[in-house]
Amino acid sequence: MVIDTNVFVAGLRSARGASREVLRRALTGRYEPLFGNALWLEYRVLLDRPVWGDATSATERLGVLAALAQRGRWVTIYYGWRPSLPDEADNHLIELALAANAEAIVTHNVRDVGCGELRLGSLRILTPAQCLEEWP
Repeated sequence: MVIDTNVFVAGLRSARGASREVLRRALTGRYEPLFGNALWLEYRVLLDRPVWGDATSATERLGVLAALAQRGRWVTIYYGWRPSLPDEADNHLIELALAANAEAIVTHNVRDVGCGELRLGSLRILTPAQCLEEWP
């Protein structure tokens, strides 16, 4: 599954909630997170931004990202699909999911990520809570 950066941030900012549980399941191997260059760079850049509050330290966030990298699968994207999402910066999520044959993109931005012009076949766009319901 592709875990959008907004789920990554929410999961690290709160000790509870669906986003935290999605990250926990990815870190324990229940879910296989998928990474591409663009998503990985988004994760990495976010570590240095002031969005975190006091829930985690910079060292802890870097440790979580390193652990996530060990559990996930790197995917090379050979073809750009350009699904024409409202936010151009989200197109890479669809490209990654299609290249990896992912079952789902987990995001808090379901409305925008799921409304591109490209037909996505069986790819699901789910909130963290929906993800937990689909794959307990």
